[in-house]
Amino acid sequence: MRHNDRPQMERTLILCKPDCMEKNLAGQVIARFEKAGLSIVAAKMLRLTPALLDEHYSHIKDRPFFPEIVAFMSSRPVLALILQGDQAVSRVRDLLGPTDSRKAAPGTIRGDLGTSNMLNIAHASDSVENAALEVKRFFRPEEIPA
Repeated sequence: MRHNDRPQMERTLILCKPDCMEKNLAGQVIARFEKAGLSIVAAKMLRLTPALLDEHYSHIKDRPFFPEIVAFMSSRPVLALILQGDQAVSRVRDLLGPTDSRKAAPGTIRGDLGTSNMLNIAHASDSVENAALEVKRFFRPEEIPA
């Protein structure tokens, strides 16, 4: 096996958003990730605080829709997951489809279950580097197996 043929084991963060939780879709979402060969490393329910949301969405804090995102994301508890698998970051994003559910193809999680750009079922890390930061943001070290 050549070096580039080795699996690239990665971890990524998923947040099952308030719309996902309200519609009782978390099980379906998790089932799709597991069927694709990704494993759950850690999971917990949490209510996102304004401070945590400010940090998480700092890159869009100056946008006019930022207050709407904070209100939505703090409207009910979310399910935070750490998934692990070969090329987990890109595979999760492929399974989810584009951020805007209206543009997501049927067969993707957002295409099948989401309804808009904001009501798009789940957040997923967009890079290996951001996944590492986001995992640390939402999980304490003792909550994450080595």
